[in-house]
Amino acid sequence: MKSLTINASQRESVGKKSTKALRNAGQVPCVIYGGDTVIHFTAPEIAFKNLVYTPDVHTVVIALDNGTSVNAILQDIQFHPVTDKILHIDFVQIFDDKAITMEIPFRTVGNSKGVLNGGVLRFNLRRIKVKGLPANLPDVIEGDITELKIGNKLYVTDVANDAYSILHPDNTVLCQVKTSRNAVKEEETEEDA
Repeated sequence: MKSLTINASQRESVGKKSTKALRNAGQVPCVIYGGDTVIHFTAPEIAFKNLVYTPDVHTVVIALDNGTSVNAILQDIQFHPVTDKILHIDFVQIFDDKAITMEIPFRTVGNSKGVLNGGVLRFNLRRIKVKGLPANLPDVIEGDITELKIGNKLYVTDVANDAYSILHPDNTVLCQVKTSRNAVKEEETEEDA
């Protein structure tokens, strides 16, 4: 999985006044949970651009100004309701030997037979919730739709992997090929007859 490094400075005062002053200076107050102690820090808002405004999933290395670095994942983010500026970010510290839960993007590969005959590919899920060790989690989960005809569905069991476990029920549909007005009736081949 890809990793981003964010240079940050640890903060001592965590009250309303100091937080407001930080935001006015273009800094984002953040916190890391899950370790031995809770770590409060700040970083410039521009440092989170490649983490927040992307469909990809990343682990984060927070490099603090005191020389320590912490591996983490993004847990929660709060935006201003009017300006959409980042108000606060929560991170969870990750360890190599502890399983974590993340939502991994889902992408299709191949050309569906049903879509080539005029059907429409509809997505039910764009992200799949998985649990596994950080080293075993992929950047993206791919599903092959080559054999899908009109009316067929791709389930989460079709993209299952031994490296991680999928936290959706087995009958969860990832995508399906639906009929459309300009769909052509599929010609039967000699094998189907």
